[in-house]
Amino acid sequence: MVDIATRVHNHKWKIDPIVRSLIDTDFYKLLMCQSVFRNKPDTTVTFSLINRTASVPLAKMIDEGELREQLDHVRSVSLTRGESTWLRGNTFYGQRQMFRPDFMEWFEKLRLPPYTLERRGDQYELTFEGSWPEVMLWEIPALSILMELRGRAVLHQMAKFELEVLYARAMTKLWEKIEHLRRLPDLKIADFGTRRRHSYLWQDWCVQAMIEGLGPKFTGTSNCLIAMKRDLEAVGTNAHELPMVYSALAEGDEALARAPYDVLADWHEEHSGNLRIILPDTYGTEGFLRNAPDWLAGWTGIRIDSGDPARAAETAIAWWQSRGEDPTTKLVIFSDGLDEAKIEELYAQFHGRVKVSFGWGTLLTNDFRGLAKNDALAPFSLVCKAVAADGRPTVKLSDNPEKAMGPESEIARYKRVFGVGEQERVAVVV
Repeated sequence: MVDIATRVHNHKWKIDPIVRSLIDTDFYKLLMCQSVFRNKPDTTVTFSLINRTASVPLAKMIDEGELREQLDHVRSVSLTRGESTWLRGNTFYGQRQMFRPDFMEWFEKLRLPPYTLERRGDQYELTFEGSWPEVMLWEIPALSILMELRGRAVLHQMAKFELEVLYARAMTKLWEKIEHLRRLPDLKIADFGTRRRHSYLWQDWCVQAMIEGLGPKFTGTSNCLIAMKRDLEAVGTNAHELPMVYSALAEGDEALARAPYDVLADWHEEHSGNLRIILPDTYGTEGFLRNAPDWLAGWTGIRIDSGDPARAAETAIAWWQSRGEDPTTKLVIFSDGLDEAKIEELYAQFHGRVKVSFGWGTLLTNDFRGLAKNDALAPFSLVCKAVAADGRPTVKLSDNPEKAMGPESEIARYKRVFGVGEQERVAVVV
């Protein structure tokens, strides 16, 4: 096992690369990339870094030259032979050759496209523009780099024994969470913590702790590199990016109203089983389900990623019942702002009513709250989102208006088209 404290203390070489592999990313990014490669390869998309936590001054903490070195390093990385073999030959969700030969041939030749970086006050403006299949793969590496460089800036000020104690406390904190959760008899939980992790080494340690502490209750990791390294199931389906871009491309209000379902129609053509998971909250869960075509009710389940999770799950249960489906056969994946207490609460409320599963993110792989002076390592809300498609702005409404994004005029239009009324604001934890 890697001695993380010593590694952090001793990294004095010219560059310690944060992202060393193109598959050090979430599995759903590769699934979506293949879908985009097939259905929308010529769409031009712009991604932009958005720091929702303005109190964390990234440009004051992170040296611009060091940030550029890390970003430039990612542009030099390509798939290794072993990574390509794993993607081509492994079984994912019970399906062999999940990734088509034409996609793999393209991916094997890929180098990530250029980026634009500028300082704006105490924050960085980082953008990526180009063909959708290429630029979408910048999202996770960009987040990983910014999150870890911020952590390094804090850790650099600590002496070796201080680091030893910090990581010992963080390990104890996580292990206590695991001991708490393993009391739940039918728990199913996966690691969803790549995008806002403390570091790659720490995420890998967390995954190993979950393996040992939870056994078969731990169902896998969203991180492809760790899944390959630890012989785990790579888990994930799709994200808000798909309906956001499809909707931006829609011509007129009628096409806009259909766009979220067009996404899933394309997905339906490619995937089956546990990959048929609905993510309904991009433009409001209640309206999405109310207007959904009947064939979507037959899908495997739903992922809940914003707003009040219990309310969204109750809405889904009522929707399945109204469509003649048995909710006890359906999978509900909770994935927003989870920690052990919320996981236990949701498990108690919905176990036996649906198949309950959890995608545990930032508070699994980056919970250093209260462990550093001035709480300088507390996680914060950093995202990298598609903000434009073919020159048109994207919009996200969410079930929590604190997560909404897009021009105000377009937000108002989307609310009208999708029938979104008053929404309850919920503080964004991470």
